[in-house]
Amino acid sequence: MTSPALSVLDLVPVRTAQTTGQALAATRSLARVADDLGYRRYWLAEHHNMPAVAATNPPVLVAMVAAATERIRVGSGGVMLPNHAPLVVAEQFALLEAAYPGRIDLGIGRAPGTDPLTSFALRHGAGGVTDDAVGQFPRYVEDVVAMMSPDGVAMQVAGRVQALRATPRAASSAELWLLGSSDFSARLAAERGLPYVFAHHFSGRGTAEALELYRSGYQPSERYPEPRTFLTVNAVVAETQDEARRRALPNLLTMVALRTGQPLSAQPTIDEAEARGVPDEHRALAEQMNARWVVGTPEEAAKQVTDLATRYDVDEVMLHPIAGAYAETPADRSPYREETLRLLAGAL
Repeated sequence: MTSPALSVLDLVPVRTAQTTGQALAATRSLARVADDLGYRRYWLAEHHNMPAVAATNPPVLVAMVAAATERIRVGSGGVMLPNHAPLVVAEQFALLEAAYPGRIDLGIGRAPGTDPLTSFALRHGAGGVTDDAVGQFPRYVEDVVAMMSPDGVAMQVAGRVQALRATPRAASSAELWLLGSSDFSARLAAERGLPYVFAHHFSGRGTAEALELYRSGYQPSERYPEPRTFLTVNAVVAETQDEARRRALPNLLTMVALRTGQPLSAQPTIDEAEARGVPDEHRALAEQMNARWVVGTPEEAAKQVTDLATRYDVDEVMLHPIAGAYAETPADRSPYREETLRLLAGAL
């Protein structure tokens, strides 16, 4: 198999003593590196009310990254549709596609991406989202697709039919992807003839089953006659295995805290993470998670990425570069995340 294309998933991490503005500056720098290296796409996540994540608003981040780059596709990984009115999402990504034609992806998920309190505030703060937003997910997906199309969607109001368009004169529409960590979105994407991505970087389990379900049940659509998918994976690449493991430790501790219900904080620096260490009672969980990540030298990482692409029969791998930083690292940069992209691209 030839080397897979590479892409990037970014949660805009916030580390100790780093402001949101500095984290955003680091993301712009990382995106420019990905663009210069020929990475295929750059996606930004949606998470709310998390001390270590600044990716709260994908459309704003997509606009920021698209403006800072020249070639790479930029998109959401993803917009959590139950949190938003479908028309708002359609309008946002119709405008982004108009501003950056042929470069915008709209990845959609149905998870809340946050805690129950924040979810309530998102869905009810403006009174515009129903209690059954998750249950309405399939219809909301249809609405977004229709509204972003040049013809829009016809709606009957007060006895007369009226067109509803996300933007007045669309010449193209963003590529829409369904995202998921269970088989629900795999089935829905197959039924609707849409591209699909399983969140392998998040769980690492059920990937083969979800992709088989998607491919075997795929119903061709006009825009997507063949199923389209790729793989996501957490990655840290350094010149030595030991250094790669050190750089992975801050994210590992953050994920252990998340999975075990501990209080969350800004992501620790490498120095802080080494001083803290993995609690003995959570060491097995940490090792289990770390085993599913790509952590190693350029040659080791390139082999792991190629093996993953072969195992799951994909021609693209989206890296979530999770390398941490030392206390003395400039606050507006993430040099080891950038180095992960450079070293892996050079080794493939």
